Amino acid sequence: MAAAPPSYCFVAFPPRAQDGLVVFGKNSARPRDEVQEVVYFSAADHEQESKVECTYISIDQVPRTHAIMISRPAWLWGAEMGANEHGVCIANEAMSTREPAAETEALLGMDLVRNGQGELDIPVRRSWAPGERFSHESRN
Repeated sequence: MAAAPPSYCFVAFPPRAQDGLVVFGKNSARPRDEVQEVVYFSAADHEQESKVECTYISIDQVPRTHAIMISRPAWLWGAEMGANEHGVCIANEAMSTREPAAETEALLGMDLVRNGQGELDIPVRRSWAPGERFSHESRN
């Protein structure tokens, strides 16, 4: 089986983006016949000590989650990318590792993306120096 093509995220800040807006986007390297949903979840308050059922495991629920709009494969709980009501945008990116995968079920990277969007309320305005460029190439 051929390796999946890489996925890329991009962010455009003014003046590249018009009207003072910040533009966030991502392509997906998921299989082309996999259904992707774009879903909105309202902000919600949750019962103390409640759990949230992620893709493979349950974790403690936070007391309040923000409204989010996500894109996700239909079969899983997490998200490929999305944004919340506070302007926080997060996307999933593949990482290569030399460590073997654990034999136990755990949170997926996409579960972390959805959790982050539901819980974070401080958008990152700029996390790098102006003019700095990033690459998908590994930095060894």
